[in-house]
Amino acid sequence: MSRSAHPAGPRHADVLPEGHYSGPPADLNTLDAKVWAQTVARNADGVVTVGGVDVLSLAEQHGTPAYILDEADFRERARAWRTAFGADADVFYAGKAFLSRAVVRWLHEEGLNLDVCSGGELATALSAGMPADRIAFHGNNKSGDEIRRAIDAGVGRIVLDSFQEIVRVAHIAGELGKRQRVQIRITVGVEAHTHEFIATAHEDQKFGIPLAGGQAAEAVRRALQLDALELVGIHSHIGSQIFDMSGFEVAAHRVVGLLKDVRDEHGVELPEIDLGGGLGIAYTSDDDPREPHEIAKALTEIVTRECEAARLRTPRISVEPGRAIVGPTAFTLYEVGTIKPLDGLRTYVSVDGGMSDNIRTALYDAEYSVALVSRTSDAEPMLSRVVGKHCESGDIVVKDAFLPSDLAPGDLIAVPATGAYCRSMASNYNHVLRPPVVAVHEGESRVVVRRETEEDLLRLDVG
Repeated sequence: MSRSAHPAGPRHADVLPEGHYSGPPADLNTLDAKVWAQTVARNADGVVTVGGVDVLSLAEQHGTPAYILDEADFRERARAWRTAFGADADVFYAGKAFLSRAVVRWLHEEGLNLDVCSGGELATALSAGMPADRIAFHGNNKSGDEIRRAIDAGVGRIVLDSFQEIVRVAHIAGELGKRQRVQIRITVGVEAHTHEFIATAHEDQKFGIPLAGGQAAEAVRRALQLDALELVGIHSHIGSQIFDMSGFEVAAHRVVGLLKDVRDEHGVELPEIDLGGGLGIAYTSDDDPREPHEIAKALTEIVTRECEAARLRTPRISVEPGRAIVGPTAFTLYEVGTIKPLDGLRTYVSVDGGMSDNIRTALYDAEYSVALVSRTSDAEPMLSRVVGKHCESGDIVVKDAFLPSDLAPGDLIAVPATGAYCRSMASNYNHVLRPPVVAVHEGESRVVVRRETEEDLLRLDVG
């Protein structure tokens, strides 16, 4: 039997069955607020607008495909996370979801910190004015140059991911005459699924130092012995696209257990605990994500309860939402090209983008919604598969969806909830140019990441 993948990755393959889709909605023209950016609506002519600008104007001005980002929505979601956790906790936006200098400035203005995991992300953050002490640097294989740049810039924390990295960071910090604040990332034996968790041995991954076998405890011992390191806490990340808090509860119990062991052995109570990110969003109407205030309340209660049971002071909590902030704030705007009905199966709708601007469907079997946005239609729904223009049969954007049967070449369709990972993971496969990111706010649109040109491609090809 074939196994379907899951939006969070192949380890979640048993969650969504293959061919998972429901029947057509009652009205194909309705835009479910759960999956669209907050300012998205249809105007009196039936054309979809975002931030007061209609998609016909956006397509004419910026072309297609294009990522359309609702700035007001992004800011409001960032603010909601900051407010939910309050002054006694830290919210680090996970830059890997989507990062640009405009986004960095918005985060700075809304009071969020930033998590980066490469030299390029660090350079973007610093060039846009994010204070270095509000940056955390992740990664399972940071180069010596990246570590040196991070320490020299004064990043607020480096998350140590291996025994070698403990020594490497300490050595470079010593050379620079600095004492670097660090956390140790551990794997706690919990992998969260969308609707369940499996509390078994999931240490078989590239990230973190296993709690099992005493390895995490040994990492703490080594870090505490090095004068160039200031160990401030423990980091844990249990998965992606998480709706159920049960996995966090098990993870917090095990992390706090390690904190208790550290206190008992070393007489030190580490002041921070980072529970990572991975909080889910709605890609389809079937998804039911939790609000930031619900998540903050649940996580705070879990950590407080576990610390009280261990007779520990409650550490400062930090979280790392990325997808949960930027994911719902953007949609990808496409123009329909070829339409190919297959009797008894479905209709293939080809658009002017594809796996080069959204690899997640091909990579994870991720599910998405789609809608006709350049007009309304009363035609009967047709089961459709939205596909791209690449030379791959797996070049699928939306595997199963319903679109109006009068769909025609030249129509504009849009796929919501593409703010996270789509532009970050975009490629030049078939030498297709990566789309622009267009921010829309209060009736105005502006390019924050420009469309690539053929000159860009040729400039890198030195012959």
